[in-house]
This record gives sequence, structure tokens and C-alpha cells, in this order.
Amino acid sequence: MGTSLTQRLARHLDRPVSPADEARAALHLLDWAGCAAAGRVAPAGMALAEIATAIGSGPATGIDAPGLSPAAAAFLNGGLGNVLEMDDIHRSSILHPGPVVIPAALAAAEACGVDGRALLRALVRGYDAVIRIGAAVGPEHYALWHNTATCGPFGAAAAAAAVMGLPFDQMVWALGNAGTQASGPWQCRHEAVMTKQLHTARAAQSGLLAAMLAAKHFSGPAFILEGPQGFFETMAPNGTPEAVMADADAGQAGWTIWDTSFKPWPACRHAHPTIDAALALRARGIDGAAITQIEIESYADAIRFCDRAEPQDEMQAKFSLQHAAAIALAEGPPGLDAFGPDAMARSARLRARCRVAEDARWTAAFPARYGAAITVTLTDGAQHRAEMPDALGDPENPVPPQAIAEKARALCLSAGWSDADAARLIGAALALPEGGPLSAFTAALSPDRAASEAAE
Repeated sequence: MGTSLTQRLARHLDRPVSPADEARAALHLLDWAGCAAAGRVAPAGMALAEIATAIGSGPATGIDAPGLSPAAAAFLNGGLGNVLEMDDIHRSSILHPGPVVIPAALAAAEACGVDGRALLRALVRGYDAVIRIGAAVGPEHYALWHNTATCGPFGAAAAAAAVMGLPFDQMVWALGNAGTQASGPWQCRHEAVMTKQLHTARAAQSGLLAAMLAAKHFSGPAFILEGPQGFFETMAPNGTPEAVMADADAGQAGWTIWDTSFKPWPACRHAHPTIDAALALRARGIDGAAITQIEIESYADAIRFCDRAEPQDEMQAKFSLQHAAAIALAEGPPGLDAFGPDAMARSARLRARCRVAEDARWTAAFPARYGAAITVTLTDGAQHRAEMPDALGDPENPVPPQAIAEKARALCLSAGWSDADAARLIGAALALPEGGPLSAFTAALSPDRAASEAAE
């Protein structure tokens, strides 16, 4: 039958990870931890935590929930990272690696007792697996399926298997059995439900379990990707499976974690270039009270997912170009409170002045680039326009490491953590590439535990 795509991917993942790669992974780990800490106190997070404690106890750590089994920790942490829609994102694969890869790897790391640098190296490999597969499934898959949910188990399995040090055949089995658990249709985005967090929770847990089973010689299909009844044929028939390894086979591949973006705003990533364009206009001194019309132009998928003139709840507001533009124009950089009922009421006047249209230029550039433009008309008839070809946080428009730390701090404070709690988490995460103890990071995930240990 020849060598399968999964086998080629497993070989590709078994290559050196540099200290710079480890440092990059630490930033993503910190970014995830801040998002998960804030998600823990949301209704979805509290429900996930209750179920996690029922799944089992053991050596692994959930956010503010020490003493969980690895499967329970992966489930809880996997769901928490996506609650606020601030998790990292890879553009061309249109998925969020952090919420699925990090929880699985972290649970495996605690169970196996590896050090922090081993965890970071595993994250780099897990990101690469999920992104490579996600970038190959194609737009027809994304139209129906949540890529983070369907492709996520591959990345979670690869990272967990790397932590465990599984040999080649067992890595292939782990990936094979991860792929057979792919799921996550997009119906949840049409209703005010919490299902999207279940997608990431189960993807993280499924990948971890696939790796744990492989370690026990539980075999899995090597041709899960391109087989006649495999992942691409059944779930992404219009995808390009050969793209998974195209650049790697040509000897041109770096680690795709470097292509992953950080999200500064608590909204759907499709709304971010619109927010950035609105902020650029506001920075010119444009008065929201003088605006009579707002024209938003973006790519087709941004409009498909986020054309929502009358959002009914906080989640819908996070997926509303109209609300995103209105609140940013009126109030500036949107914080965690910019999408709730009060904010929706404040944005109503400007939101009613919004018109949304597809711009073929932005559509042609997507998903390699996420772009938008806003044109506002003022009471005196003057028009002002701002274009944002790349959203803030993308590799072409990056945020500095300090901004990632500040984002994590703000998210922790929003969850009721103290400044000292947040500082411990940030310091422990950023110390890992230099040999800092993983135990300090996992302790910092539970503020009461971390404070107690620091006092001893």
C-alpha cells in the first residue's frame, strides 16, 4: 500500500525543535492559560468543571481544579480556552490550535512527569499536525464543519504522543485513532448554545485518549487521512490531502506555530479586521456622534459568519460585524465588557447605520489574509475610510510578547485573580524555555494552591 500520509506526517514531526521554537510555544501556552482562566468563571466553564470532577481524579491540573485525571483535565481545559473567543488562530487552516493541543499535552506531561521544555517541544509538534491537516481540508469542509473540532484531535494526539515519547508506529496509531473521532458540525453557530466549547473539550480529550491507547499498543489506521473511507473522503471530499505534506516533502517546511496568530479582541476572528479598521478611524479623531453611515467591507466568510445586525446575546455580539464596528468606533479598543447586553444597547444607534458588503479583494486574499475596510460618512457629508489588510496579531501585523502577557494578566484579573496570582502564572509560563519547573506553572493554574505554596 505504500507509505501513508499519516506515516509521512509522523516522520516529519520527529525532528528537532529549537530554543526559539520553545520560546514561541511558551507564549501560546501563556495566551491559552489567560483565556482559560477567564473562561473558567463563565457559565459554560462552571458546567465543564462540574463534569470534569465526575470524570475522574488523578495527577493532572485543570484551571482552578487540581487533582483531576488526565482525561478530565484535557476535557475541562480544552473547553475553557475557547469560551471568550480570544484563543489563538491559524488563518489558512481557520482553526484554533491552542484550546485542543495544549490541554492534551499538559495532561500528558503531568501524568508522565516530564519537564517544561519537553511540554513546549510537544506543543510545537502538535500545532504542526493540526494546522497541516486543517489547511488541507478546504472551504467546503469549513462551510459545514468546525475545523478546530474535526482536525483538533490530530494535533492533540500528536502533542500527547510526543510528550509520552511514543515510537513511530505508536505515533501513527495515535493519529489514526484521533482522526476516527473527528466531529463537530457548525449548527451550533446558528443558536445561542455552548456547544462550541464542547467541540474543543472533546477534541482535546479524544486526542489524549488516542495517544494513551497507542501507548498500550492499541493500534489505529495508518491511512486515516487519504483512505477510501478515511477523513478526507468522508468529511472533506473537496479537500487536498496531498497538501498536508507538500512543503515538507519539498524540504521547505518550518514549524507552523510561527504562522499562528494571537487575538487581541474578545470576538470572532472574522470580526477583528473590522474592529482594527474602526479603531484606525477613531484614532483620527472621528466623533461617533457625527457618523450617519458606516459601510463595512470584508471577505465572504466574515460576512457569512458575522453579518448580524441585531445580535440577541453576548455570543451573537461577538459574531456581529455591525456591533464590532459600532462599539469600536464609539468607545475604542473593545474589552471583555464590550459585547454584553449593556454594550449592545450602547451600540444600537451606530449599529443601525451599518451596511455590510463583500469586497472581492478581501475574499480573494482569504484565508491567507484576513482583511476589511470601513468607510464612514459624517453629518457634514465628509467621508473617511480605513483599510486593514491584516488583522492585529497576525504575523504581518504582530503584537509584542509584552502585549500577550498583558492580555493574560487582564483575563486573569477578570476571573477574580489577584495581581500576584496573575504574575505567578505569567512568570511560570515564560520561565519554561529557560528550564523553569513545570510544577510552578501547573500550581499557578489554581490561584489558591499557588499562593499557599508560595507562602511555605
